[in-house]
Order: sequence, then C-alpha cells, then structure tokens
Amino acid sequence: MASIIGVASSPFPTQTSHLLPSRSNSISSLIQLKRDSVRRLLLLRVNCSSRQVGDAETESESKVVLPDTSADTGISAYNWCAALGGIGFLETSYLTFLKFTNSEAFCPVGDGASCGNILNSSYSAVFGVPLPLIGMVAYGVVAILGIQLGQKSRPLGIGEANGRLVLLGTTTSMAAASAYFLYILSTKFTGEFCPYCLASVLLSFSLFVSSIKGLGFQEVQKDVGIQLLIVLLVVSTLNNSYSDSQPTNTGSSMAEMEYFTTEITSESTPFAISLAKHLRSIGAKMYGAFWCSHCQEQKQMFGREAAKLLDYVECFPYGLKKGTYMIDACQEAKLEGFPTWVINGEVLSGEKKLSELAALSGFDMKEELTEAK
Repeated sequence: MASIIGVASSPFPTQTSHLLPSRSNSISSLIQLKRDSVRRLLLLRVNCSSRQVGDAETESESKVVLPDTSADTGISAYNWCAALGGIGFLETSYLTFLKFTNSEAFCPVGDGASCGNILNSSYSAVFGVPLPLIGMVAYGVVAILGIQLGQKSRPLGIGEANGRLVLLGTTTSMAAASAYFLYILSTKFTGEFCPYCLASVLLSFSLFVSSIKGLGFQEVQKDVGIQLLIVLLVVSTLNNSYSDSQPTNTGSSMAEMEYFTTEITSESTPFAISLAKHLRSIGAKMYGAFWCSHCQEQKQMFGREAAKLLDYVECFPYGLKKGTYMIDACQEAKLEGFPTWVINGEVLSGEKKLSELAALSGFDMKEELTEAK
C-alpha cells in the first residue's frame, strides 16, 4: 500500500511544481506590458507637451514680429511729409509767380506793405535765384519722397534707405535756412509781419521733425555729422550771398521814410513828349528813387505829360526802411547812383539834358516831324 500511495501521490507535487512557474511568468509579462504602455504614454505626453510649448513659443515669436511699430510710424511720418510738402509747394509756387510777374502779394494778416517790404527785399534771392523758386523745388522733392516712401516704393529710383537719407538731408537744409531767415526777420525787419514767411518756417520745422520720426532716432544719431555739415553749408551759402548783395546808395545813417510821390508841375514841350515816346519805343529805362531830388529834377525837365510816358523804374516802391533794399530789377542793373539811364545797353548815371538823351538815343526831331506830316 505504501508503495502504491507513493507512486500515486508522486505526480501531484510534480504537476504543481510545473504549473506555478508558468503562472508567475505570465503575470510578470503582464506587469512588464503595463510598464511599457505607461512609459509610452508618458513619452507621448512629453512629446505632445514639448510640441505644444514649441508651438506656443513660435506663436509668441510670430506675435512679437508681426506688429512692426517702426514701420507703422515710418508710414505715418512719410505721409505727413507728403502732405506738408504739398502745402509748401503750393505756397512757394504762388510766391514764385508773384516774383516773376512783379505782382503784389495778398497779405491776409497785417498791412500789405509788410509783405511787400520783405518779399521784395534783397533777402528774397540767393545769388540772384528767387528764394520762392528754391523753396518750390525743395518742397516738391520732399513731397515726392514722402509719397514714395509711404508706399514702400523705390523713391526716385535710389532705394528706400538712400531715399530716407535724402529726405532727412533736404529737410535739414530747409530747417537750417528757415532758422536763418527767422533771425533775419527778427533783426532786420522789426515791426514787420509776413505770414508767408512764418508759414514756411513752420512747415520746414514740421518736415524736419517728421523725417526724423520716419528714419528713427537711432539712425539719425549715426548721421549727426552729415547733418551738421549740411547746416554749416547752408548758413555759409546764405551769408556769402547776402554779403555780395548789399544795396547801393543806402547807408545805415539814412533815415527811414515812407513811400511818397512828388507832383511834377512843369508843362511838357512837344519835343519832350516826342523824346519820351522815342525813349520808350527803343526800350530805354530810367531808374530812380522816390526820395532822390535829382530824379525829380530829371522828371521836371520832361514835364508832367512826357514824364508819364517814360519807362521809369522805382527802386524803392515800398519805402526806405532798415533791411529793405532795392528791388531785383535795380540790383540787376548794377546802379551806381540815381537817376540812372539804360539806353541801348549803355548805363548812364546822373541827370541828363534832353538834348543829351536825344543824341544818346539817336532821336532826330526833324525826322519825327517829317514822319508826323
């Protein structure tokens, strides 16, 4: 029995010994699978979170890059330059027209004499070039540059960067000239008021500030040396121009006088009337000043009727005041005194007898009487 029991009982322990290890292996494999899945989930979460962080950083960077405040500021500033330059161009075009047509300026504020005294003074031209014409060109260039820079196009075909520098240089020269003329107005034309001059000063300074905003203060600081050189060049040019255009026969000791007319009382002879007509027909001119006694005596020689027929040029039509000099026509004639005759291109100073004027102009009274018959 014992042997049978031993033989019969021997298989059970053997089977249990084989089954237990297989179950433990399956459990360990399941645990390992769970661990691997957990690791994979963690890796996926880490990768997703890192991608989200990267996307967030990219979005934040794009948000920082997109709003370019300098570009917006530049466009706004250049639009201002275009608008102000256009206004200045219209103003100086009007003044240029008046200059070339010898017309009177309309003064909306103050008396008309103030505008005329300043706009027709020796400071109204630079080396013979009318100042309004120079301003018209400068304002036109600024307006064109402002429009093209505002549209992000190549200004005048020189590139955006160079266009900004040209705009800054132009407005710098305009501001320097305006400051110079503002000093002239306050020292040479005390008590006078010129709205056109003050408007031009305001426009020039506004354009200068707008061009600085458009370019940026950091870029402007790099070109400070060039700007200072431009200012010195402008001031030196203006000083040299006005030192060469000092008036003739006007000293600082001469008293200021308002413009007045003197009545001619003498009667004109037929010879004087015929001579005056002849002088006018050949383009002869008489240059004088309202305060000049010799000029009045010359007119008295012709008489009342004949004097009206002469081509007479008044060199001080707005009176004689400090800082007000001869008009451009008299300065261009290079007068040495009053009265001055210009006959057939010859400049003749001083009073002339009617017989002298007849001989100098080729006037023959006998021929005139014959042609009249």
